Amino acid sequence: METADGAPAGIHSPGRAAITARTLRRDRWWVYPLITFTVLALFVAYATYAALANRDYYADPYLSPFYSPCLSTHCGAVPGSHGAPHLGWFGTWWIITPAVIILIFPLGFRLTCYYYRKAYYRSWWAAPPACAVPEPHRRYSGETRFPLLLQNVHRYFLYAALVFNVILTWDAVIAFDFRGRLGMGLGSLVLVVNAVLLWLYTLSCHSCRHAVGGRLNNFARHPVRYRAWTWVSRINPYHGRFAWASLIWVALADGYVRLVAGGVIHDPRFF
Repeated sequence: METADGAPAGIHSPGRAAITARTLRRDRWWVYPLITFTVLALFVAYATYAALANRDYYADPYLSPFYSPCLSTHCGAVPGSHGAPHLGWFGTWWIITPAVIILIFPLGFRLTCYYYRKAYYRSWWAAPPACAVPEPHRRYSGETRFPLLLQNVHRYFLYAALVFNVILTWDAVIAFDFRGRLGMGLGSLVLVVNAVLLWLYTLSCHSCRHAVGGRLNNFARHPVRYRAWTWVSRINPYHGRFAWASLIWVALADGYVRLVAGGVIHDPRFF
């Protein structure tokens, strides 16, 4: 790069100090990507275990969000999950657990989420690890090549996530049904919070905001969509917080149901 008079510009301009350090930042810029890497790694490890365990995912009336909806007739026939409601779409097919199939959609939504892209790009791939810190990669192609090109299907995973939110909301409702009698246990509240956080995370999504109010040239002609777009816009700045809260809570919800179903802890009843 050169100036108008032909002299070197930028870092090669005369009088500029030669900087050999990776970055001049003196703060602990590496803390955020390190924490992000650790939390995501722990979640992936736990979700993998939970999906393959194939037991202790139902404690009447609580169903783990990782196994909802149950797709095989084997649901409810494994230890710690007796009586779990199931759809039976896959019959007795049992090559892999239903959770592996179910998690494809919510995990696909999270992995292609704009916020999570920033999170794991920085923490897992160091691209870049932090602002004003160069990445170690020599070449950069962005999301123009496979497999990152698949990030464009995010909006379709959004639609699937909305369906799963409805299912998990229903699970939260029936969590108050104790064999035909209205009641409330700690697990009921755990599943309600799980459903609420997932709705907040999904509806605050950038793609959801665009789907609600995008491509409109005149809001006055679409008052309902305008109101919806306004509400989504209000929670959109908190999308990152909802992303972390819902991620951690869904794992806690599964863990709670798993501990109750396995008889490790007792679910306290409020009425």
